[in-house]
Amino acid sequence: MPTSFVLGLITVVALVMCSRLLLRGLPLRSLAKRLSAGEAAVCGLGLVGLAFHCGSMFFTGLVLAIPGARGPTEAVNALGTASMVSYVVPAVLVIVGLRRLHWSGVVSVCVALIAVGVTMYNGGPLDVHLATIFAAVVVLSVVVVALLLSPVDESGRWVSAQPSR
Repeated sequence: MPTSFVLGLITVVALVMCSRLLLRGLPLRSLAKRLSAGEAAVCGLGLVGLAFHCGSMFFTGLVLAIPGARGPTEAVNALGTASMVSYVVPAVLVIVGLRRLHWSGVVSVCVALIAVGVTMYNGGPLDVHLATIFAAVVVLSVVVVALLLSPVDESGRWVSAQPSR
């Protein structure tokens, strides 16, 4: 993975995140929701899984420094069924964690994650897959900035969200 890709992605995501501090209209209060601790944990676990999958493919040396990571990393890089499952399960966890957000955010993240999966396993060019990863990370960042309320309220207190039934 080119260094320029990584630096570019970090820059764009940082700009998106900073927009929340600079633009009064963010998050979109009429549409935004707060995740419960459980939803945040499920989403976080999914994001860690996706990061492991991506790291295994593009930063193998770093991931192999994690004790016990050799087998899972080799399975991911083989691009077989185990690799597919180790991508789909965390992607589904992210969607499950975000499921109560406005439908437009959930659909956007879902489409982006599906596109990453398709470009990973369809045998197409790496550049297309990298562009899709870039877009998916930006989409996820925009959804977080626009549709996710902070777990801390204006007075600095932690607020627990109650999942709707």
